[in-house]
Amino acid sequence: MTRREEIIQKAIELLEKKTQGMRYSEIHREILAALPNFPANTIHGTIWNLDAKLPDQFYKPAKGVFRLVRFKDTEAAQTEKEQQPKPASSRIKEEDFYEAFADYLVNDLEECSKAIAVGGNRFRDKWGTPDVIGVLSPKPSDVFKFSTEIVSAEIKLDNAGLITAFGQACAYKLFSHKTYIVVPKSSPQADIDRLDSLSMIFGIGLIIFDSASPTDPDFQIKTRAARHEPDMFYVNRHIAEIADDLLS
Repeated sequence: MTRREEIIQKAIELLEKKTQGMRYSEIHREILAALPNFPANTIHGTIWNLDAKLPDQFYKPAKGVFRLVRFKDTEAAQTEKEQQPKPASSRIKEEDFYEAFADYLVNDLEECSKAIAVGGNRFRDKWGTPDVIGVLSPKPSDVFKFSTEIVSAEIKLDNAGLITAFGQACAYKLFSHKTYIVVPKSSPQADIDRLDSLSMIFGIGLIIFDSASPTDPDFQIKTRAARHEPDMFYVNRHIAEIADDLLS
């Protein structure tokens, strides 16, 4: 075999073991380790556009991710499986992460001066209630004062709710200056990549976390929320429901 054929064969071997696909950097690193006598640039030149050169064998389920075409038929089945509701008896609940994320907004991101857990149907609105809401208010020591900002967040524990969570985060922009969606880092990489792209387009913040560890969620920011002006009608309508807790 030629060098190019050996590299492609090695890429196939790697992707046969990783049915969900691999990122370009992972493939390049592992091929270089397996074929140390091959120049790195030769490997790069062979694999960077495998989906374009060999579309009958490779495709990209997400940006920068390669997957074997023969696993494409399993994608729909996998999606259906991921969307199956989790058993109600699950020990860990979304509510277990509310307080931790409220602290993260205040102490790590410094997006809020105060944040509280809300959740449930506190707003009595079919458009939903954020799991966590915070406010950023000027400090007495601030030389330049600014108007109070509202920050809302939606937390999801399972993959089935990612699209719903994104839609809810969009709805929260009605009464929030910034909104965040918080999803498990164990979510399929293709889903995280899509959420990342959508978040940048819509100005929504994206954060991933360890959904198996309420005591140490390890929140990690992927995209910081962009500030915008909400509709003050909805700000006053919704924040009035929690004003005593949030603004006291």
